[in-house]
Amino acid sequence: MKVLVIGAGNMGLTYSEGMATSSLLGKQKLRIYDTDPNKIETLRQEPKFTIYTSLADALPKSDIVFLAVKPYHSEALFKEMLPLVNKEQIFVSLMAGVTIKTIQEHLKIDKVIRTMPNLPAKVGKGVTSYTGADAVSRVELLMVRHLLDTTGTSIHVSSENFIDASTGISGSGPAYVFYFMQSMLEAALKMGFSDYDSKILVSNTFEGAIELFNQSDISPESWINKVASKGGTTQAAIDSMEDNNVKQLIQDAAYAAFDKAVELGKE
Repeated sequence: MKVLVIGAGNMGLTYSEGMATSSLLGKQKLRIYDTDPNKIETLRQEPKFTIYTSLADALPKSDIVFLAVKPYHSEALFKEMLPLVNKEQIFVSLMAGVTIKTIQEHLKIDKVIRTMPNLPAKVGKGVTSYTGADAVSRVELLMVRHLLDTTGTSIHVSSENFIDASTGISGSGPAYVFYFMQSMLEAALKMGFSDYDSKILVSNTFEGAIELFNQSDISPESWINKVASKGGTTQAAIDSMEDNNVKQLIQDAAYAAFDKAVELGKE
């Protein structure tokens, strides 16, 4: 199984690092194509990769091709790829907002899988939503899922609408968490804690809360009720959030990302 990643940026390299360990590759090294001389020089030091600077050399004989470039670079890339592809290849897109139909029409191929990755894939804790065109078989979907799972976990969704929706939840979601963390860090600093102590207080609080949630069947709302005593400090904080409509604002933010993903797809 020859796997090629086009684009060694943030997500491309993250998935390359994970997939390089996949048993699907057998004795084959993971292939990476990029045009940045600095990246190429660095990547050539990695024995687990085969680096290409020519699509003509890398693309025609690859079985699964990951498209990991910025969406605004996709049109120029498709023009370069078009004479080099064939209908037996499977194309897996990591590009936000670029639809399956767009890729099929530009490359004149059928087998396309669209994904929505997220940043925690960098530490093996990613979640990737994916869906495939009708031409992709169940076996091919499972092969790709095996590759995606090397960076965390993946979920198969029934349509591209859920890929756009995933953008609003998991794709952009880490930024919401970091936004909340930054707010708590700033509050801790204002209360007089040092930078180090503020980081420990906030990071361990998040890590502990997530572990409690993952190790039980209890909903977040139920956990809030366990922590918040009537008339107590936690309840005062929750009441402040409720009065300021924080829950609705977070949901509005998720829908804003969702709507933007749909808009990008139309463009």
